[in-house]
Amino acid sequence: MTSKHDLILFDLDGTLSDPLVGFARSMNYALSHFGHASLELSACSAYIGPPLEASFTAITGVTSSNRIRELIDKYRERYSDIGFSENTLYPGIQEAIRELAESNVPLAVCTSKRKDFAERILTMFGLREYFIFVSGGDVGIEKWQQIEGMLKQGSASASSVMVGDRSVDITSARRNGLYSGGVLWGHGSRTELEDERPNYLFSSPAELVSLVSTDICHVGL
Repeated sequence: MTSKHDLILFDLDGTLSDPLVGFARSMNYALSHFGHASLELSACSAYIGPPLEASFTAITGVTSSNRIRELIDKYRERYSDIGFSENTLYPGIQEAIRELAESNVPLAVCTSKRKDFAERILTMFGLREYFIFVSGGDVGIEKWQQIEGMLKQGSASASSVMVGDRSVDITSARRNGLYSGGVLWGHGSRTELEDERPNYLFSSPAELVSLVSTDICHVGL
């Protein structure tokens, strides 16, 4: 198969795996430690995708960068111990990634999650070997900056495509001149994604394989 893309970048949370249980429990672990009310599991879904500092600020209303840092550190205390292992792989992702890996188009991961956590999750699911690199975020680093860095280093180009489940994936790609693809099985809604007009919109992991074909049918929303 041939493709117009020289690299396929995947978001992790909400795209390859579902972090909801571990994310929610770790968020509540941090919130309760500092006297904030815990969130229902369903309410945590909206905060998956953006950087942790943005999520904690939105949830607590705290503006102190030091306190936000403390909340993140407490979150990571539990997440590092057990939260990462509470991820679940979306049905069909393993098969789709394996099939994509058989093409000549390199695959990589670009996530707001810290790189070491992302590496552990990918390894846990037996997927790490399929990606040529993993770009992870941290406090103060936006996803668009991660992609900008890839362009400067030559590891991505204007022919690359960023695939994710939230608007931040689409806007970060567009800001850097990349193609973008939205997935509908994650934590972002169809409306959220369609409002950003990604180049592609995928309803199931099996459809991702069309990215390595010249005959792509999910174009031009």
